[in-house]
Amino acid sequence: MTTTFSQRVTHKSLLELAHAVHATIQGPTDLLISGISQLSDATSGDLSFVLKPAFHQAAKASLAAAFVVAQPIPDDPRPQLIVPNPLVAIATLAERFFLPPLPPRGVHPSAILGSEGRIGPEVSIGALVSIGDRVQIGSRVTIHAGSHIGNDVVIGDDCIIYPNVALLDRCILGNRVILHSGTIIGSDGFGYAQLEGRHHKIPQLGNVIIEDDVELGANVTVDRGTFGSTTIKRGTKVDNQVQIAHNVVIGEDCILVAQVGIAGSTTLGKNVMIGGQAGLVDHITIGDNVRIAAGSGVTNDVTPGFIVGGRPAVDHATWRKSQVIQYQLPELRKEILSLRKRLMLLESRLNETTTDS
Repeated sequence: MTTTFSQRVTHKSLLELAHAVHATIQGPTDLLISGISQLSDATSGDLSFVLKPAFHQAAKASLAAAFVVAQPIPDDPRPQLIVPNPLVAIATLAERFFLPPLPPRGVHPSAILGSEGRIGPEVSIGALVSIGDRVQIGSRVTIHAGSHIGNDVVIGDDCIIYPNVALLDRCILGNRVILHSGTIIGSDGFGYAQLEGRHHKIPQLGNVIIEDDVELGANVTVDRGTFGSTTIKRGTKVDNQVQIAHNVVIGEDCILVAQVGIAGSTTLGKNVMIGGQAGLVDHITIGDNVRIAAGSGVTNDVTPGFIVGGRPAVDHATWRKSQVIQYQLPELRKEILSLRKRLMLLESRLNETTTDS
């Protein structure tokens, strides 16, 4: 059975929704909306969205009660909210009107609270949460069941920490940070000194600083700095299962897709986008607005604004050409072998001619 937001919310008028995203309404305005859904799953009462005209036919076949569109769907009598960017509009409406309710405010009886801490107003601390000493928690923070907050941690306002997160000693969260389940912030960096064939652990004495409006997906690991801080700056979004090593600095508004790995002391500028399963070696600098293709292996600094791909990563246009040539290699090999035979035959004939003369 498909679950939509309509099972969790009260009805909202179409007019109210239109005002919230500054939309122009085409069609009836007196409709009540009970949820948001994609086209294929929508039922009567749902608001759906159409990102481009290629989906107009799917919209006509959908059971949705109304649509958010950039260009009106022709010959469809159902109401349409016309906006410049339907995806942004639907995200705004979902966040404002259709999110499930927050857990009850207060501290669950099974939670363990350390000494000398400060907890702000309207906080929710779930079952079996453990909180260390001298922890500072801001207003309207939600900490779900089973999470651990270490000593001397600072958590800003409006943060959401999902179940089974570990936020270890001395780490700092800004405001509106979201940490999804299984994420570990402040684990030791992978630092060892080699002597006489043995690996001697370097104490990891730093912390992690996560600035405002950062969201980390499930099972992300962010190692603490060796002596300073590992830093994720404002607005960056990180997908599931990403590894961020010690003393890495990630700039504002970056996107890191699933299974990216960044080695120690590498620095990313602003608005960097890294595709899934890309790996970055240690001690390199990635400039602002760089794009790194999925699966790339980045071994050198990347100039701001460049797009790179491949292993090792090179200019994206060069990489794409090399990928095309790669699939031509069997035919190229045959051609080279044929040319080699012809060359050997010509050389043989030339030698015969030279000998005769």
